[in-house]
Amino acid sequence: MKKIILILALLFMAMSYSQEQKQVPIISVSGEGKVKVAPDQASISISIETKGTKADDVKKENDKKMDAILKFIKKSNIAKEDFQTQRVSLNPNYDYEKKKYNYIATQSVQILLKDLTKYDELMEGMVNEGINRIDNVEFKSSKMKELQSDARKLAIKDAKAKAEDFVSVLGQKVGKALLISDNSQNYNPHPIMYAMKSMAKDEESTPRETLAIGEIEITANVSVSFILE
Repeated sequence: MKKIILILALLFMAMSYSQEQKQVPIISVSGEGKVKVAPDQASISISIETKGTKADDVKKENDKKMDAILKFIKKSNIAKEDFQTQRVSLNPNYDYEKKKYNYIATQSVQILLKDLTKYDELMEGMVNEGINRIDNVEFKSSKMKELQSDARKLAIKDAKAKAEDFVSVLGQKVGKALLISDNSQNYNPHPIMYAMKSMAKDEESTPRETLAIGEIEITANVSVSFILE
């Protein structure tokens, strides 16, 4: 009998504790933090594509062009760890008008350019060596981890400011954070493009500029639940 009474008492205490826990007043808000910075790096994806009627000839020609490209990249003082072959393919392609197959060879290279002042020189040189496709140019920052950390801190501050706004008219205060969720999407920087003022006095004296660097934006999103006091 004593055991039954003890068990019932424990169950009653557990239920009471559970009810008390459910009655803790909280407020849940979202916060966003943004950091803008001028990029100092660029991730460049380029390709060489060659077409022809014979698979062997197409591959040999494409390989020859890629060999020249890779040698030029090395001569441009790009560190070996900063460029890499991404994709190699050789595919048949049926020509319905001529009713026969031809072949397309493609090879892509990803380059991390750490000095944006060399962009025009690098791109012009690779075009001269045979690239016929620029697949993508993505701006980056060498201080990405620090910028991500700054964006997260701003997101938390934004969430707390929102919570304080909501409860300011209720005579309550925002207490400790009960739950924090990171809703950021892989911290992908979004380019914000604008025209870069040219420093050229005339076309002969200064190299032309073809890259509008602009700024990149690193964004962090959080959800926070605060206890109300």
